[in-house]
Amino acid sequence: MTNPARTFDHVDTWVFDLDNTLYPHHVNLWQQVDARIGEFVANWLNVSAEEARRIQKDYYRRYGTTMRGMMTEHGVHADDFLAYVHKIDHSPLEPNPAMGAAIEKLAGRKLILTNGSVDHVGAVLSRLGLTSHFHGVFDIIAAELTPKPAPETYQRFLKLHDVDPTRAAMFEDLARNLVVPHGLGMTTVLVVPDGTKEVVREDWELEGRDDPHVDYVTDDLTRFLQGLAG
Repeated sequence: MTNPARTFDHVDTWVFDLDNTLYPHHVNLWQQVDARIGEFVANWLNVSAEEARRIQKDYYRRYGTTMRGMMTEHGVHADDFLAYVHKIDHSPLEPNPAMGAAIEKLAGRKLILTNGSVDHVGAVLSRLGLTSHFHGVFDIIAAELTPKPAPETYQRFLKLHDVDPTRAAMFEDLARNLVVPHGLGMTTVLVVPDGTKEVVREDWELEGRDDPHVDYVTDDLTRFLQGLAG
């Protein structure tokens, strides 16, 4: 917990990021996607794996997603990119009935807001056993291919799902993706890697956890949600 000025008593819409938020970072599912992105960049641009990695991370920082950078700089089609990078093995994910029960007890709607695709969301939620707990998904296609943290993406999400941000909470694993939601009035929760597990993250991905736009920090989302439900 960092700046607990906001509470959850008024919340009637619960908004969750997907990757590294609804499942723990140490499962390393995202590392598979990350590797596939690197392969796509290397193949498309005909560059070495090392150069592809540099480009991949540069675009990720500057454009919000590598895909957006590849579209803008190199004319890549989103469908081609998404189909390639999400062709991964979801088997490391295991059902999480405890999280499902905690989500079920939260009063109101539960929505997914992700820079991934609907197909990826479906596969992840199915493996976690959480599909029935969510009322809607807003993916990168619904965002018209403009990823978080772009302000217009949150506005599209709010309008499409008729969400009052002052009555909503958002759970995310990247602090920078909570700046706009907090500014709109949402209660924000940053989900960080379990301190007992070794994970690979870029330094910039870990920045911002102590900033004013982060109301709460947890390394155990299930336990945090159980506390809210209780």
